[in-house]
Amino acid sequence: MEALQAQGTDVVRVIYPDLLGADRGRDILIGHLPTACGHGLSFCRAVYHTTPRGDVVPVTGGLDAGLPDVSVRPDLSTLQALPWEPGVAWCLGDTFDPATGEPTPESPRALLRRVLERAEEYAGGAVTPVVGPELEYFLCDADPAAPSGWAVYGGATGNVYSAGRRGDPDGHLLRTLRSLNALGVGVIAGNHEFDGGQFEINLGHSDALDAADRAFRFKAAVKETARREGRLATFMAKPFNGLGGSGFHLHVSLIDAAGRNVFEDAEAPDALSTTARHSIAGLLRHAPALSALLNPTINSYKRFGPDTLAPWLIDWGLDNRSAMLRIPPERGSGTRLELRLGDASANPYLAMAGTVAALLLGIRDKAVPPAPLEGYGYQEDSAPRLPGTLGAALDALEADEALTGLLGAEFTEAFLTYKRDEVERFQQHVTEWEFTEYAFLI
Repeated sequence: MEALQAQGTDVVRVIYPDLLGADRGRDILIGHLPTACGHGLSFCRAVYHTTPRGDVVPVTGGLDAGLPDVSVRPDLSTLQALPWEPGVAWCLGDTFDPATGEPTPESPRALLRRVLERAEEYAGGAVTPVVGPELEYFLCDADPAAPSGWAVYGGATGNVYSAGRRGDPDGHLLRTLRSLNALGVGVIAGNHEFDGGQFEINLGHSDALDAADRAFRFKAAVKETARREGRLATFMAKPFNGLGGSGFHLHVSLIDAAGRNVFEDAEAPDALSTTARHSIAGLLRHAPALSALLNPTINSYKRFGPDTLAPWLIDWGLDNRSAMLRIPPERGSGTRLELRLGDASANPYLAMAGTVAALLLGIRDKAVPPAPLEGYGYQEDSAPRLPGTLGAALDALEADEALTGLLGAEFTEAFLTYKRDEVERFQQHVTEWEFTEYAFLI
């Protein structure tokens, strides 16, 4: 408290991820921080069961239990001053059941911790999963004439992999990079992406929990800084017709107790170790179920398809961006797998928990991958297809007993219930497309 007050901080904002990966939280006046750390902050457990529109889904332990509390305890090791909010520092919170003292089953951060605790058992020795996240997003300006009320910022196309005012007339990217750098989330670089108003910012690699923490705070920070500009930053998978989607790529490696990359083997075919190949096979084997975690919305499946540079087949390739799982060309300590399955709407904790679980299962089962993809990977008969809808992905997750066994029954039940409610609500909703398609002729 003395250190915070000395730097002019009088408020601590405690945030934690819900099932969507959105930040929930509370601002605490600094004089009450000891109480918050000692007793926790009370929130209704149904915060995990609340839809983006504010309805509560009947997940076990919420409505049926009378809407009980969860307790959120600040993790002061993550405390960081907010560059855009003078006098405010934020930190992550961990969620517990006040009756048992155990982590809340729906807690995404607790889920990732549980998976990581099993790494040594499944990998046959001490290993640390290391992840480098890549996230894309669209920036939008308010536009009352647009159907959604928002239009793509900057508008101009053709500025792929560019920097400067040509594709970013107001200097959004530079301001955001500097704010994120001051926030300490490990940003490396950023650029204009494929479509107008689309940006990608790269984060450094670190152990999986820290990488998820940083990706979660990165998304929250980008959205908050955009709001301060009167803009909307969205990590939707595909927010606009006629434009591409936004990905969430995960660069994954495994480090042993001596700090050696266990995916590296200069003497093996393609310089990939047996452990790397088992990991590749695990990610391929569990890809249908992983789709539910890495492509978690109705909208996610509108990003997939031939010639989209988003995967739609379950395949892998050597430095091949048309494959679902790409092996970048670096070897030695830089040997890694790039899982290109996820879209930017994914909850970082769930995405990384599922990814790590799948590769650990591949190692445990000594799974063997098929031959790598050659050429352009959108030939439908070349590999099995990924699920084409959220409903199909949820069914695949439920059917994958090995993966759900590692994720845990309580989490899986809560996630499936919550997401199937989303599918049901969408199926009952009449869209603008349906009216335009049918109303005038039928």
